[in-house]
Amino acid sequence: MQTIQQFLLIAPILLFSVIAHEIAHGWAALRQGDRTALDAGRLTWNPRPHIDPFFTILLPIMTIAGSVAAGGRPMVFGGAKPVPVDPRNYRHPRLGDIIVSLAGVATNAVIVIVCVALFALTGALGHAAPALLGTLGVVQAMCVIGVQLNALLIAFNLLPIPPLDGSHVFKYLLPRPLAVQYVRFSRFGLIVLVMLLAWGERLLSAWMTPFFTVAEGLLSLAQASLLVTTGQWVR
Repeated sequence: MQTIQQFLLIAPILLFSVIAHEIAHGWAALRQGDRTALDAGRLTWNPRPHIDPFFTILLPIMTIAGSVAAGGRPMVFGGAKPVPVDPRNYRHPRLGDIIVSLAGVATNAVIVIVCVALFALTGALGHAAPALLGTLGVVQAMCVIGVQLNALLIAFNLLPIPPLDGSHVFKYLLPRPLAVQYVRFSRFGLIVLVMLLAWGERLLSAWMTPFFTVAEGLLSLAQASLLVTTGQWVR
């Protein structure tokens, strides 16, 4: 039952966060002069155009099944269908590519900050109106999950593995001959990503730990607002 409850809390937050991430890419591309995402109907909050068979369906099933099988806390992770963009339309191709690539994780960072602020607000309301503790405890638990999930999305998307956002920035840090080889390697990126998810737990944990540390540090700033009813949802 607890697993089902946690999934019901996690799923809407994850869906909202990944859609916001992709819309941010499309909006940033539009600002850079590329209408591809707009014309494809991807600047919408309707979930249907954003659903991807692997990232939105298979990956969440794989991660929650894997975490349960390992005896840990249920964890679900996934993403939306990448928005189509055409860097050739950017006014400044190099800068535009970097801006568009980082727009998604920047949006997830904003969601983290909003969740921390909402956590503090609901805590203050809960202490002022004890009759609302049950409802506000659920909202506060969703804020905690929102911080954790979006920290995870930021860390994951910054991995320098194509087609993730980090790869679009990483290639500009390489000498041109290496960058050319790196771009050619992108066709195998999804295979490498699946292998990393399946067998690279220690490597992923090492990469993501700093992001989670920052997220937990932000939450700790509002720790005094923690409601007693929140714990039953986030244990």
